[in-house]
Amino acid sequence: MADIPAQAREDIIRAGRRMDERQWVPATAGNISVRIAGERIAITRSGQHKGFLSPESVIEVDLRGRPLNPADKPSAETLLHCQIYEQFEAVGAVVHGHSVANTVLSMVEPRDFLRFENYEILKIFENQPTHEVALDLPLFSNSQDMVALCGMILPKMSAMPLGYLIRGHGVYVWGADMDVALARLEALEFLLACELAHRGLK
Repeated sequence: MADIPAQAREDIIRAGRRMDERQWVPATAGNISVRIAGERIAITRSGQHKGFLSPESVIEVDLRGRPLNPADKPSAETLLHCQIYEQFEAVGAVVHGHSVANTVLSMVEPRDFLRFENYEILKIFENQPTHEVALDLPLFSNSQDMVALCGMILPKMSAMPLGYLIRGHGVYVWGADMDVALARLEALEFLLACELAHRGLK
């Protein structure tokens, strides 16, 4: 516990409270992580309500998802965080949420992506100088086999400006630091809410 920087704990706790306030992480859903050094990640402990995180709710794992303290239990989805950090050296934070909008849309969309076009807020995502663009959010089938799920996601990771969405499970969004990751999550949830309203779904 002492090896995890206080700032990393604070960033994760702050993110959890904000995501809880926005109803993006009901009950114990979702998980949050930050890269802390080299091949080490600070991530929420399994089974934690994200609105009530404490410093003890944050544990340390390596890039294979193994806890540095064998007594700690990381989230089942830790490998998905690890995959993002391995693929993108500039990523410093990953957030995963389960909103109503992302859950409903993931279950009703027949294509393997959701497309967003001409929204001003698209400019918040990396390398988007204008709103006059169409960006796709990839959709993947849910699986309890994290290794298999990572295998499905990997081939598309080079083209994920918005993050990605797992059907019935939630979104994964990342950024250079927690502030960027949270801003992108908020932007994506706005887009998803707009799409939900456009389709007349509740």
